[in-house]
Amino acid sequence: MELTYVTAGESHGPGLTIVVSGMPAGLELDGEAIRRDLARRQAGYGRSPRQKLEQDDAQMMAGVRHGRTLGSPIAMFIENRDHKNWTHPMSAWPVEEAELEEYGWRGKPVRLPRPGHADLPGVLKYAHEDVRNVLERASARETAGRVAAGAIAKALIRTIGIEVRSHVIQVGSVKSTAPAWLTVEDFDRADRSEVSCLDPDAETAMIDEIESAKKERDTLGGMTEVRAFNVPPGLGSHVSAGQRLDGRIAAAMLSIQSAKGVEIGDAIASAGRRGSSVHDEIAHDDARGYHRETDRAGGLEGGMTNGSDLIVRTIWKPLPTLMRPLASVELGTHEPREAHVERSDVTVLPAAAVVAEAALAFELARAALEKFGGDAIEDFVAAHAAYMERVRRA
Repeated sequence: MELTYVTAGESHGPGLTIVVSGMPAGLELDGEAIRRDLARRQAGYGRSPRQKLEQDDAQMMAGVRHGRTLGSPIAMFIENRDHKNWTHPMSAWPVEEAELEEYGWRGKPVRLPRPGHADLPGVLKYAHEDVRNVLERASARETAGRVAAGAIAKALIRTIGIEVRSHVIQVGSVKSTAPAWLTVEDFDRADRSEVSCLDPDAETAMIDEIESAKKERDTLGGMTEVRAFNVPPGLGSHVSAGQRLDGRIAAAMLSIQSAKGVEIGDAIASAGRRGSSVHDEIAHDDARGYHRETDRAGGLEGGMTNGSDLIVRTIWKPLPTLMRPLASVELGTHEPREAHVERSDVTVLPAAAVVAEAALAFELARAALEKFGGDAIEDFVAAHAAYMERVRRA
């Protein structure tokens, strides 16, 4: 069975439901590790006050017993604590107009789509008259579900030694400088940083940049990097477009709200270089087997992992909800007006890094299960061990 997940729920609805299917039986899960990743998604300089309200926790509803997966679909539920302020506006069933009026602006239809958001394409596509029917699901609140699914994927790939970590390398115009070669332990610095940055000087400048944008009632984009360590060679395949892992990773990243571009390894810089200074030369010794002294390819060649660290960077646009709204047009009347203002962050780069980390972990888990299979976790681990022994002998 293919490893998949689906989320359901709206930003101000009762909560988010996540269903993960295809996970082997017997995988040990750590509830605290899932909560820790959810908390990391809510942290970071420049976030809105809602993050303090939610304090996310994933309640296990199915597929897990006594801390181990059963092989059946895993269902989780993350409560939206802010729903208490939206009970009638987000009711599944019709409510009286008078009941909606009690909620002030929350109970009124949204008629002013925001530039850069799903608002206008969504109402045109689905024939809605209220933008809230679109923005509630398009909201990045949905990424809490992705992070929960990613935390389960991390538990799976850790059984074969893979670790996935992330950091922020750019906020607005401020770029960090980090060593080309990083270890898992290096990322502890990012976890302690308010902006998830490995460079202390850049961290200070990033915070200043966020404060400046906040004063001007504006928003900031940037870039994150996710690295996967101890990835075996041969995940993914060259034989068809749908099996190429770089394409699948890019699709997973670009499906995240506000993601606008993906770079694997030194792809952008490589466009201006000659091949002799781009491709990673191959070496071999008895201790390490086949290996590379550089990793410009970012751990992927021909749609497959090559045994080097997997390096994926994602480019994020500034958030489209502005406290100083851009020009828009009112639905129905077509009158020029300022766009709708919904509560917003100044930047989500620290959170975006965590979501991208979860997305890469899930794609690696999918590819690993395709490669090694197994209905039970013992079978999965044993197949990986046998494969790596064959690779070492090659």
